Amino acid sequence: MLIILSGLAQAAPHQPRIAVIDWGLTETLLGLGITPIAVAQTEGYRRWVQAPELPAEVVDLGLRVEPNLELLSQLKPDMILITPQFAASRPQLERVAPVHMLAIYTPEAEAYVGAQRVTRELAKLLDRQPEGEAMIARIDANMVRVKQRLAPQLLPPFYVMTFLDQRHVRLFGKQSIYQGVLDRVGLRNAWTGPTNYWGFSQQGIERLAEEPSAALLYLEPMPPGTESGLAGSALWQRLPAVQEQRLYPLPPVWSFNGLMAAERFANLLDAQFVPERAP
Repeated sequence: MLIILSGLAQAAPHQPRIAVIDWGLTETLLGLGITPIAVAQTEGYRRWVQAPELPAEVVDLGLRVEPNLELLSQLKPDMILITPQFAASRPQLERVAPVHMLAIYTPEAEAYVGAQRVTRELAKLLDRQPEGEAMIARIDANMVRVKQRLAPQLLPPFYVMTFLDQRHVRLFGKQSIYQGVLDRVGLRNAWTGPTNYWGFSQQGIERLAEEPSAALLYLEPMPPGTESGLAGSALWQRLPAVQEQRLYPLPPVWSFNGLMAAERFANLLDAQFVPERAP
């Protein structure tokens, strides 16, 4: 295919056929302007990640932990992208196409920095370095913009969490992508306790009373039955943030994603806490 530009015939850049097992790499790929031919658990991506939107034509490869190898072979990808948590599948995947493993989460750096590094690694791999640097610069600038908009609001510290059931939550702190955003937009995380490799700690809801002035940010969707269970929970109803209506639901942001998820989280904070100006 040829594109005529300024009177000159230029070859259109080749877009490789890429299959992706991990959602964080999927969103990064979409952020670079490349649509994968196939992704594992596409409906899960659309439910838990949502943005960037996954085009309807992307083929579903089945489970991330056990992708459909026969279907993958039929699709004839040029490469397959995985993260270390799916490394067990690598020998089987390599029989289909070259496999590239990239890690957002590492012990050496916070998730936000890891997400920047993976964006650059993926951009280099795909010869999209200008697009990668533009993406990083745009998101960094957006963090500054959101920080400036949030600063006058005098917001409290926040517990950032997802519900496991009516009595337990994941609290996100150090090493999480959310912590990277909070740091960059000038907000304080109320959870300063230990976290795991992914930046969260599983706790009972009673821990949410440890900083009474904090507000609660919880990411949807809730597990089935959780909302009705909380309505009947005396412990939940006694939490200061619940009694004082400092409870803020946010649309889904996948907890283990990269820069696009960080930008989405920052924009949701902006939309939640910055009043819209009157026309």
